[in-house]
Amino acid sequence: MARNIRFREALREAMIEEMERDERVFLMGEEVGHYQGAYKVSEGMLDKFGEKRVIDTPIAEGGFAGIGIGAAMVGLRPIIEFMTWNFSAVAFDQILNNAAKLRQMSGGQFNCPIVFRGPNASAKQVGSQHSHAMEHFYATVPGLKVVAPAYPSDAKGLMKAAIRDDNPVLVMESETLYSVKGEVADDLDVIPLGRANVVRQGKDVTIVAYSRMTHVAMDAAAQLEKEGISAEVVDLRSLRPLDEDTILDSVEKTHRCVVVHEGWPYGGVGAEVADRVQRLAFDALDAPILRVTTLDVPMPYNAKLEQLCIPQPDRVVAAVKRVVYRGQA
Repeated sequence: MARNIRFREALREAMIEEMERDERVFLMGEEVGHYQGAYKVSEGMLDKFGEKRVIDTPIAEGGFAGIGIGAAMVGLRPIIEFMTWNFSAVAFDQILNNAAKLRQMSGGQFNCPIVFRGPNASAKQVGSQHSHAMEHFYATVPGLKVVAPAYPSDAKGLMKAAIRDDNPVLVMESETLYSVKGEVADDLDVIPLGRANVVRQGKDVTIVAYSRMTHVAMDAAAQLEKEGISAEVVDLRSLRPLDEDTILDSVEKTHRCVVVHEGWPYGGVGAEVADRVQRLAFDALDAPILRVTTLDVPMPYNAKLEQLCIPQPDRVVAAVKRVVYRGQA
């Protein structure tokens, strides 16, 4: 059986089930308890588990990230919520120099089983300081795992896998997806990290995306279908580790690739995917790999300019038409 639930409810179910399964798991962050979560992801969890396991913190990301890492070192399994991943910049030193490196620098004497989670990338007119797509910063760091689910079922399964993992896992959630509904199986357990999902079959072009951009890619694919272009959509789900095999299998079938992500164009996840495709599937390509990204500027506050900056279905459609030689060169 399956239920139709919201993205935020799927995340909440994952945390509750793992906290019930393992008493070492706890949640810590700004407004996660008495306020029920800034985005209501942790609603009801304080009443269920009490203040020792659902812990409200001051506005001090570096401090509570460090406390979480210390707790993980001595055997607990913390979930650290950032009110937004933009604020994690304050805790970047803790994540980069401690969480990611503890196992290696201790010669394997310490694990760091910690989850960092919260909303990532743009929302609705929250300004340039609250609109960064931060995943590519962290995906460059050895020792970290990074996931970015697009659907409620993936949000639940990946969160459960992240909590059980003995390494630091960063769960990047789009604020714009929290209210999105989707079917989640009653018996859903973990979804292994590092496995992409082909969410739409196609034969003419592969569109690689993740998080909210998977929905943009699906909208673009529906428009392309009306024009006789069959697009396959690969939802990465996991950015590090990256599922090369699923990407390459799709490109070897379609012979074309467009990568869509909400980060800036310089470097980033799209550049990494493009590099791997051109190195490992060059002979299969019938056209250059194209990327569709957020424009290379700080995010404007103005609503119309904001939408112009972020990838939209029409930009994806235009990129696909170029690689199938039905658009402008």
